Amino acid sequence: MSTILRYDLPASLVVFLVALPLSLGIAIASDAPVLAGLIAAIVGGVIAGALGGSPLQVSGPAAGLTVIVAGLVAEFGWAVTCGITVCAGLLQVLLGVSRVGRAALAISPMVVHAMLAGIGVTIALQQVHVLLGGSSESSAWRNITELPGQLVNADHAGLAVGLLVIGILVAWRWVPAKVRKVPGPLVAIVVASAVSVLFALNVPHIQLNGSLLDALAPPGLPDGNWGAFATGVITVALIASVESLLTAVAVDRMQDGPRSNLNRELVGQGAANVVSGAVGGLPITGVIVRSSANVAAGAKTRASAILHGVWVLVFALPFAGLAQQIPTAALAGLLIVIGIQLVKLSHIKTARRTGDIAVYLVTITGVVFLNLLEGVLLGLALAVALTVWRVARARVHAQPADDHEDNDDWRVAVEGSATFLSLPALHKTLASVPPGVRVTLEISVDFIDHAAHQVIEDWQRQHEASGGTVVVQEVGSVELSSALDGPPQRAFSLIDKRLGMVPWSSWQDPDTTNGQDRRDTPPKSVLDGLEVYHRRTAPQIRPHMERLAHAHQAETLFITCTDARIVPNAITSSGPGDLFTVRNVGGLVPADQLDHSVEAAIAYAVGRLKVSSIVVCGHSSCGAMHAALREQGVGGEREPGEEHLRSWLKYAQPALDAFDEGRHPIAQSAAEQGFNTADQLSMVSVAVQVDTLVRHPLIHDLHQRGRLTVVGLFYDIASARVLHVEPMTTASLQTNGSRVR
Repeated sequence: MSTILRYDLPASLVVFLVALPLSLGIAIASDAPVLAGLIAAIVGGVIAGALGGSPLQVSGPAAGLTVIVAGLVAEFGWAVTCGITVCAGLLQVLLGVSRVGRAALAISPMVVHAMLAGIGVTIALQQVHVLLGGSSESSAWRNITELPGQLVNADHAGLAVGLLVIGILVAWRWVPAKVRKVPGPLVAIVVASAVSVLFALNVPHIQLNGSLLDALAPPGLPDGNWGAFATGVITVALIASVESLLTAVAVDRMQDGPRSNLNRELVGQGAANVVSGAVGGLPITGVIVRSSANVAAGAKTRASAILHGVWVLVFALPFAGLAQQIPTAALAGLLIVIGIQLVKLSHIKTARRTGDIAVYLVTITGVVFLNLLEGVLLGLALAVALTVWRVARARVHAQPADDHEDNDDWRVAVEGSATFLSLPALHKTLASVPPGVRVTLEISVDFIDHAAHQVIEDWQRQHEASGGTVVVQEVGSVELSSALDGPPQRAFSLIDKRLGMVPWSSWQDPDTTNGQDRRDTPPKSVLDGLEVYHRRTAPQIRPHMERLAHAHQAETLFITCTDARIVPNAITSSGPGDLFTVRNVGGLVPADQLDHSVEAAIAYAVGRLKVSSIVVCGHSSCGAMHAALREQGVGGEREPGEEHLRSWLKYAQPALDAFDEGRHPIAQSAAEQGFNTADQLSMVSVAVQVDTLVRHPLIHDLHQRGRLTVVGLFYDIASARVLHVEPMTTASLQTNGSRVR
């Protein structure tokens, strides 16, 4: 209860003030009874808020459905439109019960963004005419062609009121934060209404047909045209579902509380639409404007959304008549701003950057000039076609080995997915290779079908018959011959063995060592790895390495053990140039500063490279920790050659002292998680090294000023988890999966 009173109650009042003018404006834009917007806001807040699966999402009438509802009202009338809303709600409940909530997210987000932008453009075009004192036309094209005449005959008083609203809404983002807590739409509508009353402006106002109770009306069914009725039900259900689910996902990104249950959200939205349609309200969806206001106002539970619906009801019962003081031009100005805000520049930039601008433009054009359903279907069709084109085709190129046309060595590369869609490119590229030359054919594909295999095989046979040679190098996850083994299947290598992410022994021929002791054979693993590196990896990283050739700008000093199982770049998802790495047995930092190697590395990293962080990384099954314990008479007999470690392992003594002082918190935490004694010591050692670094003369001042962070990590080899080890002063161990914090 304290959470509700402290956070949700104030947030609900903010959302109520945002929802009130928006609900009225959306009802007018939908050609529905004005109070139908308030009914939908009440039902959306209480029913969807209580039953939905997204605790902080706020539901109500949405601008995204205005075009659809206006079309349904024009075709069927208001009662049948309410019937469509009820049936759409039932369909949403069935979808939620069937647990297909996430399936609705399969629609391309770019199509949804363009759909909302198209609706925004349509709303703005319609409301411009209302702003100028006229009425909106039946189509976007007529709204455009009739606009010049409407400008000539504009109602200047109404235009001034509408422009006042637009000006307030645009300027509201720059007012002080404390003032901005009052919703801009409410301020704009109140100011515009007050101006129209004070100056007795002769402008049209909202007209209500009775009270809120009078607006309650039962739904109806059509006398015929059931096909159009069913289309309306499906359209409202799908658009409302997709918008609600996308909004729920967006709300999850805004806050750190419980995540949304999308199937439950569909059930809640459907139940709200059934109730709203049954009592004469507009269709309901989750809406981003009210939801974002709810999160920003500090809401913690679904009580905020429910209470906002209660406040709308409390206002509407005695005070709904106040809405008749609002000029229609004021709501037109509000809706124009809402419509323009649906066209987001960030979405357009993303579409251009990702190559989806054609999908965006086709969808928005279809929504504006055809209708919403046809525009969305056109956008989806183009998105699917582009996806097939990008995914199911190969990139094929051929060139001389040293860029000279008269060279006898050529390289042909086939990358991506080699399907029948790639045949034109395959034919053209392979035909460009001169006869009689030596060709290295590099196959790096994740999918290949029989058609592509046959073209490659026919060309290889023909080229070799002309006196040339073809050497096939299969470096992808799918082999060329797999096209004949059965139906083609796509295969991906989760870890690229050519980039050094798995041991050589896991991808080389086990016969290469002939069962002999590797110490008695040449190091073929290194040489074979270099060959693969030069053929496959070097060309990929060469552009990056060229930029690094004359600049060493590492961000982190990484101190770790010499153990071959620790790969710092793999653990930190980094690459060349990111880590300045120091490795020694045990990953120790001598406190007496007598080890000149570690001391020089610290000085260079801090003084020359200006690193922003230092990481000390220990690991499980550490030989140095086992040896240190044996020096203390713990852990069994010494192993051969261990005497050579004694002089170095003196630097592990501070960790042993801290460990032996008894029941160290880090060791206790590690023991509770099942780590053995050596691993516990390794974790304590990391904490000791972190403290040693923090007190280091070259680091202490920078660390105190916040310019240099020192982090302790522990790598559990068996689980591949990385744990965050706090310093001795904090003495704790964070084990949030594999995430390093």
